[in-house]
Amino acid sequence: MMFSCNTSTYGHSTFLLTGFPGLEASHHWVSIPINLICVVSILGNSIILFLIRTDPALQQPMYIFLSMLAASDLGLCASTFPTMVRLFWLGARELPFDLCAAQMFFIHAFTYVESGVLLAMAFDRIVAIRDPLHYATILTHSAMAKVGAAILVRAVVLNLPGPMLLRNLLFPQVSVLSHCYCLHCDLVGLACSDTQINSLVGLVSILLSLGLDSCLIVLSYTLILRTVLGLASPGERLKALNTCVSHLCIVFIFYLPKLGLSVLHRVEKHSYPALAVLMANLHFLVPPFMNPIVYCIKSKQIRQGLLKRFKEKRIDVS
Repeated sequence: MMFSCNTSTYGHSTFLLTGFPGLEASHHWVSIPINLICVVSILGNSIILFLIRTDPALQQPMYIFLSMLAASDLGLCASTFPTMVRLFWLGARELPFDLCAAQMFFIHAFTYVESGVLLAMAFDRIVAIRDPLHYATILTHSAMAKVGAAILVRAVVLNLPGPMLLRNLLFPQVSVLSHCYCLHCDLVGLACSDTQINSLVGLVSILLSLGLDSCLIVLSYTLILRTVLGLASPGERLKALNTCVSHLCIVFIFYLPKLGLSVLHRVEKHSYPALAVLMANLHFLVPPFMNPIVYCIKSKQIRQGLLKRFKEKRIDVS
């Protein structure tokens, strides 16, 4: 929904957040599970970061990349959670242009960081399976720091043009967003002026991040599968594939909700607006919520680290 363009302005618009259409009277109740997911996500990822930071047994490349993933998940929660609380609990829908543009930047940036870390984790699995003897010499702490810096720089560089170009667009003084947070495609669709450059920049940004990363992850697992199938022993094949299960799970958790939301927007968005909003919320909330759970279930070292911390706490208390 958009108000009249007759009163459009540059950079001084107000955007109205959208909750669940038709359920406005029940927003407090509807938001309870969403808020619980956010709280569990923050706690889970904070625990993962703490364990990896303090446990020497977890100072390995795979877990250092996992700590990067947990940090990006916390950033994503911090970017989306405040506006959800304002809307669902305080009923505050208004968001000024600058705040909306800033939120848009951080949401997309942390999403690109997460995608980049998933690609780095895929490379980690390639090296571990295809060249295990040189694993420690290839994935040194210095190399991982450079990879992390490159992922962060790419996310910032690809997302900086978006907010800057939005300042050149005319918006109605008041516009209604499709979600309870600001996204680039949503803002561009509300503009009153020509948005071809903005749309092109957004497309290039997605292709050079999520598009490129997903293709390289598929290529990585193709190479891994070829290597695993070349192993003589079925037991060795199963052991090698088992080391990839956690990563594959979080790759699917990250990409499938985005694919589902994209299909819903093109097919039945207007028929089921509440479902579209729910999917839009879940596609940002589910990965930070599920990633710590998947690794706690599948990683023996993470479970041992947790148990060790609980035992130390019990000893301190007693």
